[in-house]
Amino acid sequence: MVNIIFGGSSAPSCKRSIKLHNRDVNSVFRHPVEPLRWSEIPITFDRRDHWVHLSRLGAYPLVVNPVIRQIRLARVLVDGGSALNIIFAKTLEDTGFDTTKLVPSDQAFYGIIPHAGSTPVGKVTLPVTFGTRDNYRTESIIFEVAPFETSYHAMLGRPALAKFIAIPNHTYLLLKMPAPNGVLSIRGDIQTSHSCETQNINTAEALERSNN
Repeated sequence: MVNIIFGGSSAPSCKRSIKLHNRDVNSVFRHPVEPLRWSEIPITFDRRDHWVHLSRLGAYPLVVNPVIRQIRLARVLVDGGSALNIIFAKTLEDTGFDTTKLVPSDQAFYGIIPHAGSTPVGKVTLPVTFGTRDNYRTESIIFEVAPFETSYHAMLGRPALAKFIAIPNHTYLLLKMPAPNGVLSIRGDIQTSHSCETQNINTAEALERSNN
């Protein structure tokens, strides 16, 4: 079961970076607002998005299947509670990526393994694509590379959602984002969501038992 994930290279690592973060926060209202690219396209949800009957609304995580590094990954968690994007080392190796090219990263993150932090083996910038040939978006996303495995191939957190200006809706299990030919609607896979969540719960319970 995935908790709120925080830390990683996006977190301040020293007193100087903490001061810079504080300065950014304190200055947010001092500068004029500049429109973001894609922000001219409105995104809405209504009953037409209710594409499947769900007996327990909000019970399932939103799992999507974007193309990452030209390979479609079937189990990518959309986690708006995460302060970073994560890809797992085995997933990266399976795509044929040369892990010796990873950028070093020594900033621990927390929230995946119960009661423990984890230091990534590095970080990497990868192209992530949603949509079809007729209408798609590709953005370069920075991932922390985790040295362990979960039921997911990768996790897209707040940084990725902000880059795509994407909005997840867990009532309808939909992810929407602006694209060149209108709004993209990416449906979650319920069977995959259920399978991943069951596997993660079993893994968390096994870790709890081993720690007791």
